[in-house]
Amino acid sequence: MQKIYTLLLLLAAGQASAQTFTPAEIARWKQQAQRVSIVRDTWGVPHITGKTDADAVFGLLYSQCEDDFARVEDNYITALGRQAEVQGEAALYEDLRQRLFLDSARAVGIYQRSPRWMKDLLHAFADGTNYYLATHPTVQPRLLHRFQPWMPLLFSEGSIGGNVSVVPVERLKAFYSQPKGTSWQRPLPDPLQADREPVGSNGFAIGPAKSASGHPLLLINPHTSFYFRSEVQLTSAAGLNAYGAVTWGQFFVYQGFNEKCGWMHTSSQADSMDEYLETVSQQGGKYFYQYEGKQVPMPTDTLSLYYVKDGRRQRRHFTTYRTPHGPVVGQQGDKWVTVKMMDTPLEALEQSYLRTKAHDYASFREVMRLNGNASNNTVFADNTGTIAYWHGNFMPRRPAGYDWNQPVDGSTKATEWQGLHKVEELVQVRNPASGFIQNCNSTPYTVSGPGSSPDKLNYPPYMAPDAENYRGINAVRVLSRKQAFTLDTLIAAADDPHLAGFEELLPALFNDYQLTIDAPGGTAPEGVGEAIDLLRRWNLNYSATSTAQTLAIYWAERLQRLARTRLPAGQSPSYLAFTAFVIAHTSPEEKLTALAETQAQLTRDFGSWKVAWGEVNRYQRLTGRINETFDDQQPSRPVAFTSSAWGSLAAFGAHTYPGTKKRYGNVGNSFVAVVEFGPRVVARSVVTGGQASRPADKHFTDQAPLYCEGKFKDVWFYPEDVAKHVERQYHPGE
Repeated sequence: MQKIYTLLLLLAAGQASAQTFTPAEIARWKQQAQRVSIVRDTWGVPHITGKTDADAVFGLLYSQCEDDFARVEDNYITALGRQAEVQGEAALYEDLRQRLFLDSARAVGIYQRSPRWMKDLLHAFADGTNYYLATHPTVQPRLLHRFQPWMPLLFSEGSIGGNVSVVPVERLKAFYSQPKGTSWQRPLPDPLQADREPVGSNGFAIGPAKSASGHPLLLINPHTSFYFRSEVQLTSAAGLNAYGAVTWGQFFVYQGFNEKCGWMHTSSQADSMDEYLETVSQQGGKYFYQYEGKQVPMPTDTLSLYYVKDGRRQRRHFTTYRTPHGPVVGQQGDKWVTVKMMDTPLEALEQSYLRTKAHDYASFREVMRLNGNASNNTVFADNTGTIAYWHGNFMPRRPAGYDWNQPVDGSTKATEWQGLHKVEELVQVRNPASGFIQNCNSTPYTVSGPGSSPDKLNYPPYMAPDAENYRGINAVRVLSRKQAFTLDTLIAAADDPHLAGFEELLPALFNDYQLTIDAPGGTAPEGVGEAIDLLRRWNLNYSATSTAQTLAIYWAERLQRLARTRLPAGQSPSYLAFTAFVIAHTSPEEKLTALAETQAQLTRDFGSWKVAWGEVNRYQRLTGRINETFDDQQPSRPVAFTSSAWGSLAAFGAHTYPGTKKRYGNVGNSFVAVVEFGPRVVARSVVTGGQASRPADKHFTDQAPLYCEGKFKDVWFYPEDVAKHVERQYHPGE
């Protein structure tokens, strides 16, 4: 009897917390659903067609919720600054950071001022998501029981983390949880993070002169946390026809193509935001900031944030501060730090959507004039034969004479932004003589190889502080050496196995080994000579069967952890610079000892130090949850490609987990596609595992064999091709 009573209480509590939808709403949504067709092809990819763009967006959000409602909800919990309500107090300051820059009240105001066409899309977003919840009563959201049309204005472009993620949470916490006057010091580098996988992307464009068919080619290769985006096609009778990767909960194709052109975004270091040091005083219990010799009252606000603790909902109030530069996010010495960044969510969302309807270079560039993209570079190709690249988009025009990599004086108008750079003024290239474009989160000054790339001297330093990396070096080499590319050879280029990151590390090791054994009385640790011989024979290419690759990567990671403890405080060098630092700041003895310790570790974990890379580097998907679990005793697949830190163009960031000896991937290649823009679009693609998030679904890991072996499936873009590969066709709600 007690069990029945407890069950009734739980059911009552669930019903009380759930959002109910009115019969009129459900009837309206059902009517709209009849204007939407969802065709699932034999890979589970949804091809969504609507009468209007809003109808297509309605179907897109419904299908996204079908595939992974948990990720849709999670992205909006983050965007709303409400993570602590489900994760607990530890997430409180991440929520505060989010809310300092844009909160729901302001998003509502922006929504109300939005043009009619955008409001239609915003309502379709909310209606499609809510219709899914209304027709799936067994789905239990963690927090969000009703989605509102203003929510996408908090999540307006598809990058991981967005702009606010660069603001250190610990600095924010130090300021808002301690007495004013407490200056935060950036912590020393954590040596355990030396092998943390860089998150980025690769984009290649091949011009007609370097294409076997004479048609431009595009590689779309974002490197994200696994399953961060899904593959879809979105069409309408109003001219929408976009295919590609959509971030969960968003209603635009973030990286993809239409019939006329394609776009690939790579994460950028272009300086789109600045920190200001504010001179603050307190008078009569109130704060003032100094500007042009005057004391100006500092605007304050009170934010109330909720969090869960010991199963109970708690609330904490924060008094927040800002100047016209932006919110106060910390303290440096006796100065308060504010951050100024792009603050135009409507323009960002408009640009994210409208680019999917561009039809050539000119129309795509026109959309870029909205200046709503602050964190990405763009690689572009269209069917007229144009290939192009822009480094960043939202780019403040700054006065000369200041180091914009450091906080600048906020008390003078001399450091104010002077508007934005025009699109034509950005670092860019169009139809380079080399016939190719590449960006791998690296400098734009090698984007098209020697002689065809932009000249660094023509641009202010803040436009492109990005360093070169090993992927960029390898990409230029791969794209320069071939005269004519096809889709097949472009795939091969994207999967080129060369690991340029070892071109200097291993010769330094070999040299130190030789110096050691040639010295009078010199000896190396036992067994190291055999390991050196193995590494000398390695061609620096990744392979699932390579034992040298395993040895080299484990050794280099160990050596990096040692060297990172010796970096000067505050330094975070590029990968190339860090390699040089590692070589210079570790002794011959330390390099050889690290190699011997690596041999011992591999022997201890796997029974021999000669273990094939594919035996330790594995793909596994067991649960489909956002935070996946891994198990050495469960089935997994070997993966040859590796961390992009070593120059692996195909990226697979993997590490061990509690209870595992093998390394399992969690970041890297996600949605990958190659596209040829001829009279008809021809494309191929692959995703990390599959379209579905439920282990019982046939599409949970049906693409894993392709993904792990660097193979692609055909993209069915045209209706007549989709019709030949239909698994299921339905209206939302059926």
